Amino acid sequence: MDARAPRISETIAPGTPCARAIRVMIVDDSLTVRTVLSRIISGDPAMNIVATAGSAESALLQLAKSPVDVILLDLEMPGMGGLEALPRILERARNAQVLVVSSLTRDGAEHTLAALSMGAAETMLKPRPGGFDDAYRASLLGKIRALGGLEGTEGDQPRSEVREPGAAIRPEIGRKQPQIIAFGASTGGIHAFNIILRGLPASLRLPILVTQHLPQSFIPVFARQIEGISGRPAQIASDGAEIRPGEIMVASGMGHMTVKRQGNRAVTMVSNEPAASGCMPSVDPMLHSLASAYDGHVLAVILSGMGRDGALGAEQLAAAGGTVMAQDAASSAVWGMPGAVAKAGIASTVLPPDELIGAILRAVGPR
Repeated sequence: MDARAPRISETIAPGTPCARAIRVMIVDDSLTVRTVLSRIISGDPAMNIVATAGSAESALLQLAKSPVDVILLDLEMPGMGGLEALPRILERARNAQVLVVSSLTRDGAEHTLAALSMGAAETMLKPRPGGFDDAYRASLLGKIRALGGLEGTEGDQPRSEVREPGAAIRPEIGRKQPQIIAFGASTGGIHAFNIILRGLPASLRLPILVTQHLPQSFIPVFARQIEGISGRPAQIASDGAEIRPGEIMVASGMGHMTVKRQGNRAVTMVSNEPAASGCMPSVDPMLHSLASAYDGHVLAVILSGMGRDGALGAEQLAAAGGTVMAQDAASSAVWGMPGAVAKAGIASTVLPPDELIGAILRAVGPR
């Protein structure tokens, strides 16, 4: 490995909103996987592979020499392993985002969600041999572009310098007292959500709903994870599942979580109607249905994520008198979803996760 500073690419495609190529490191014990991923990434002029490593130990040594923007990390490797090394990797590469390349087995889901909780930004399937097709290539490059700062930033600002470009905070939004809290998140959102959950006191008994973009097979593990972190019962949304105080309801991954009234009860339903964002599950149907079912007495919090999912539902909720908050750009892995809400002028608050805790408690009021 050449220990010199990585070369800045001079061949970025015209119109690419970045002053330099995204610096990528690949960490995987399989030479075949490293070779295939290297070939895919090298074909994109907006990316530059600055290091590859066959072990976590090697990756840590190389990170001391080579600044990187995005790290593709295998979790199951001989020696230290990716999960054990992740806190040290995040410490050593403070401005880098970690994309976990994982299998979708149960063990893989457990380890991957542990990594996402610790601060990894995103996960992606490691396909079987022959599975690195055009669709996989497009998805992989899209995730790297977003994590490298080519989505949700303005001009050629590096991620570490981005603040709230175009945000129009409106503190007057949110006229109605919240009776329920709803979170929407995607890339980087699990880490932020966990920070908030840990900071909410047990005395806060409002129901909590969450739509997190994850593979369907990860959802049961995610529900168990947040149950342990929050100390609150968590269940996966299904048709007719009752929303109860002090409990968390998680979108299933098999459809959008929506809410309706049945007498004095509020219950979830699962919808497979196409959403404007194209996501499954989508944050928009959740927020749209909550605005109606709770007559706007809702607090919505949009956390880190690619795209614009949640912006339409948040707009409808704000129009009904609900409160909308968003994670800030500096703390987001990708300021797509929260950025869309902030730039639309429908957020009353734009803050990092640890400061959103206090904002949530102030919005909810004494309980």
